[in-house]
Amino acid sequence: MRYRTRTEQSYHGCSFLGGCGILGLVQQIGSGRREHTMSITYKKASLEEIDILVKTRIEVLRAANKLSADTDMSEVERQSYNYYQKALCDGSHIAYLVFDGNCCIGTGGVSFFQVMPTYHNQSGRKAYIMNMYTDPKYRRKGIAYKTLDMLIKESKNKGIHAISLEATDMGRPLYEKYGFVKMNHEMELPE
Repeated sequence: MRYRTRTEQSYHGCSFLGGCGILGLVQQIGSGRREHTMSITYKKASLEEIDILVKTRIEVLRAANKLSADTDMSEVERQSYNYYQKALCDGSHIAYLVFDGNCCIGTGGVSFFQVMPTYHNQSGRKAYIMNMYTDPKYRRKGIAYKTLDMLIKESKNKGIHAISLEATDMGRPLYEKYGFVKMNHEMELPE
């Protein structure tokens, strides 16, 4: 027997979050494997999931910045915990966690902030999509697209239409497919 998805693709473990403390999706039993149908759920995160949010944030940063497992992230972890504790309570951040059963296999978030009003953004309210990640074994199944769509709908429901993000090379096709375009009028001062 072996685990399989509805699309008949086999997975070889649940590596995101180190397997989430549960067995991987494919478990060798003797010489056989067990079949598994994905059970994908999207959950709007609350303070109850703060530990998962912080852990996923660190994993996302490690992946995006190609950091080794021994890179000290303790300060970022502490600051992320403080950020989520405040932002989830005051509504300045919304996050979604994606699960296959009990295993967290994806995440995405949006932060809301205020700038001075402009002609094109008369409210001055903006949304910044961040922390988008899907476990490599679950990519190309529409999970990130659906997560992104939920975050954008949350933003628009708040009356925020100025939505931006920073795209990695891997994520750029997803964002372009959704309709994001490259910005040519912003600059950044490097550290």
